[in-house]
Amino acid sequence: MSEQKVNPQESLQGLAQGDLSMLSALQSLIESSYKDSGLDPQTFMLVRMAALATLDAAPASWLMNIEVSGEAGLAPEQILGMLIALAPVIGTARIVSAAANIIKAFELAEALAEDGA
Repeated sequence: MSEQKVNPQESLQGLAQGDLSMLSALQSLIESSYKDSGLDPQTFMLVRMAALATLDAAPASWLMNIEVSGEAGLAPEQILGMLIALAPVIGTARIVSAAANIIKAFELAEALAEDGA
């Protein structure tokens, strides 16, 4: 049986650029946490995104969650509403940073789509 070698640098670069194929282990972790949470899909995604804003997460993290939130039926207005509700708790600097990272995530998605086309 042949063992497949993983190139750590390639994997890290893929993760940093939002390559979702590099995230299969994380994807299964997310799926199990969703099931265990007992939350509906939209609430689950809003909670996750609130955590991303709080942590000043990178665009690649936002990319994965934005894609899943769309599948969950979450509207952009709900994401904006979550950021507005969160502002008094985490501060405007984190909200502005989150907004910038969300925009970068959309740009990253566009670039990945162009590469795949």
